[in-house]
Amino acid sequence: MSTSDTRQDYERKGLAQAAGWGRRPALLVVDFSNGFTDPSLPLGADMGTEIEATRALLAAFRKQALPVVFTTVAYAPTLHQAPIFLKKVPSLKRLVRGTRDVEIDPRLAPTPQERVLEKQYASAFFGTDLADSLRRQGVDTVVIVGATTSGCVRASAVDSLQNDFYTVVVRDAVADRAAGPHEANLFDIDAKYGDVISLADALGYLASLAPAPIPPAAER
Repeated sequence: MSTSDTRQDYERKGLAQAAGWGRRPALLVVDFSNGFTDPSLPLGADMGTEIEATRALLAAFRKQALPVVFTTVAYAPTLHQAPIFLKKVPSLKRLVRGTRDVEIDPRLAPTPQERVLEKQYASAFFGTDLADSLRRQGVDTVVIVGATTSGCVRASAVDSLQNDFYTVVVRDAVADRAAGPHEANLFDIDAKYGDVISLADALGYLASLAPAPIPPAAER
């Protein structure tokens, strides 16, 4: 069955419907750290095109003063965290806190007001306070970009939905090491967990928003 036939079959069965947007989005930049974006490193690949798309989204979110959160996978030097994950993917052992590998790619340069959240597993939500932090800021929609589509992006999209956020993945701004896993996971995310949209559509939506007041209890 072709991809288009599968899509039509899913839609007939009530899958792959658009959930849309809420009222206050946040941008979640997943693991665009040097360890993943530097193609000379074991975990890295050339993600320049996707980083440029992310730069455009960052500019739009910053213009609207909307929340932005970056994530990076970072382990203590003892590597005592996530032992089974590290056994499954030994290359992760080089992602040690304080090294260049875990720093956000300088092309994206978080501002002092933007949080860089350390995590030890694939999902940005697992074992972190991300969901609660976003709710305190009045966020109801999570726009996801970053790497990799088949790994941390997918896991974060699933958990975003399971935390009851509208979930949007921007196709042009997510990257993987191979086309097959990238496309398969975008298809599956769009079928079950979030809306996969183009950069143009995301920027168009953001431009249509009136600046929203920050809730009184908001905090980073």
